Amino acid sequence: MCTFKYIYGPVSSWRLGSSLGIDVVASKEKVCTFDCLYCQLGRTRKYRWEREVFVRAEEILEELERLPPLQVDYVTLSGNGEPTLARNLGELIALLKDRLPFPVAVITNSSTIMDGKVAEELYLADCVIAKLDASAPSLFRKVNRPWEGIAFDKIVEGLRAFQKDYAGRFAIQVMLIEENKGHAREIASIVNEIAPHEVQVNTPLRPSACRSLPAEEIRRAASLFLSPSVLNVYDGQRKTVQPISEAQTIRRRGRPV
Repeated sequence: MCTFKYIYGPVSSWRLGSSLGIDVVASKEKVCTFDCLYCQLGRTRKYRWEREVFVRAEEILEELERLPPLQVDYVTLSGNGEPTLARNLGELIALLKDRLPFPVAVITNSSTIMDGKVAEELYLADCVIAKLDASAPSLFRKVNRPWEGIAFDKIVEGLRAFQKDYAGRFAIQVMLIEENKGHAREIASIVNEIAPHEVQVNTPLRPSACRSLPAEEIRRAASLFLSPSVLNVYDGQRKTVQPISEAQTIRRRGRPV
C-alpha cells in the first residue's frame, strides 16, 4: 500500500464536494499566524509569520506520480497550518494545475492576504476560501488570537482588494462560536460590503475546544449575508469518499462526526 506524507484524503467537504488535500506546510507542529479558539489542530505553540519553503515541489510531484486513479471536485491546499506561509505556494499551485485535471482551492485564514506577493500567488488558484470571524479588533484578538503584528483592519482591506482583482471563486468563511455569535450581524455587514462570490457559515462539528452552535442559530446567521451563494455547515451536501490514507487524513482533520 502506498504511503503519502503530504497528500491526504479525499475528504467529504460541505464546501467543496470531494476534496484531495495537499499539506504544503507539513510539520509535526501546527504552522500558523493565529491561535484560534476553535482550531481542530489544537493550540499554536509557536507563532510563524515569515514565509519559507516547507515542502519542495519535487516532493509533492513524487507523491502525485504515485496517486491511484481517482475523481475529486477539488485539490485543496490546506493541512497542518496556514498554507500561504509556504513561500513556494504559487509554484505548487501551478504544479497541481499542470499535473491534475481538477480545479485547485486554497483555504486561508486571511492573515497574509494584504501581502501583494501572496495575493498574486492566490490569483493562480481556481477557488480561494478566506476566513473572517470578527467585526472589530478586540473580537479578532479574542477569537483568532493572532500574532501581535497582524492587524484586523489590514485583513479587511486585503479582502476588499483581493475581491476586486480575483477572477476565480472567492468565498469568505465565518466560523461562529459562543464568543462571537452575538456579533453575527456586524460581521455580515463587513462581509456584505466586501461582496465575495460566496459566504460559508460554519461552526465546529469536528473535534474542537469549542462547542458547536445549534443548526437553527447557524441558519439565522446565514440569512444575514447577501452574497449570491450562502452555504452553512448543517445544510451543505456531503459526498461519500474513500481516503487513500486514512491516518494522514485524521491527523489533519480529526475523525468525522
